[in-house]
Amino acid sequence: MSGGVDSSVSAYLLKQQGYDVTGVFIKVWQPNDVECTWKDERRDAMRVCAELDIPFLTLDLSVEYKMQVVDYMISEYAKGRTPNPDIMCNRHIKFGGFLDMAKRMDIDYVATGHYANVKKTDDGYFSLFEGKDPSKDQSYFLWTLNSDDLSRVLFPVGHLLKTEVRKIAQKAKLPVFDKKDSQGICFIGHVDMKEFLKKNIETRSGSVLDIDGNVIGEHDGAILYTIGERVGFKAFKTGADDKAMYILSKDVSNNTITVIENNLLTVEGSEHNQGIRIAQLADVNWNTEKTNTVSNLKARVRYRQEKQDCIFDPNTSRVTFSKAQVLASGQSVVLYSGERCLGGGIIS
Repeated sequence: MSGGVDSSVSAYLLKQQGYDVTGVFIKVWQPNDVECTWKDERRDAMRVCAELDIPFLTLDLSVEYKMQVVDYMISEYAKGRTPNPDIMCNRHIKFGGFLDMAKRMDIDYVATGHYANVKKTDDGYFSLFEGKDPSKDQSYFLWTLNSDDLSRVLFPVGHLLKTEVRKIAQKAKLPVFDKKDSQGICFIGHVDMKEFLKKNIETRSGSVLDIDGNVIGEHDGAILYTIGERVGFKAFKTGADDKAMYILSKDVSNNTITVIENNLLTVEGSEHNQGIRIAQLADVNWNTEKTNTVSNLKARVRYRQEKQDCIFDPNTSRVTFSKAQVLASGQSVVLYSGERCLGGGIIS
């Protein structure tokens, strides 16, 4: 229970369904120079548990979070890769340390406020499915869970729209019914990523290049940027007709980034098309029986991206997209068959 509306309604629904529910607040590491919010969040979680008349526990995973999420994120950026800390938080914290605690306490299930669903499919596996609310679906962040994990997991709000969750919270008179959704790095809250990285990785300003190699501006450090990202920088010349600029490529060793007007990175026929059709995946997780044949699937390479047609070969762990994609090493490619999330991997 994070102190937010989704986990609070999850606890409420479980109790309504007859489960013996215990609320658990997970304490994680926070930067010293960031306003401490975990005590406020914990207080909100305690208030909800008091309203629901259920026990309340605090689980301190701050050491694990620093090592498995924060240090991983910093290390990946330092290598010029594009990590996703929320995915690692789910793998190592919510469905790592939290699930391990439940097993030690002989607790049957863990539940969270994720917008996703778990179903036992005809092949006998517990599998992950998209949440009902397309604007809130979080299956992309859960691809690392396997069938054994999913057999012990409940997502009580996965079948609901966010608006329905708010209405349930208000009707149940939960004290957080009108609380705003949290933003930022998983659990930490709002942290400006580039400012955070600059405090933990040595960076230096460098040149921004146009597609012809001309220096047109200055950036804060190549490692801070991602290919395909809309970027702001100190331009040496500005004009009223300036267009949005996107990162075409970056050279970490020379500390330069190359930008292009508008998002022409994957426009078919464009001489500057930097789209990629084939991605090699590492650390692949498959939450169903691994097939030995090439599979026609869909994939996401970014949260909320429209699913893209692709072919996945489990023998080589390669994904071939029907249309070119803007990809960066370290990103997750998440594979789907209809609404079923089969798993995914990390672009190597």
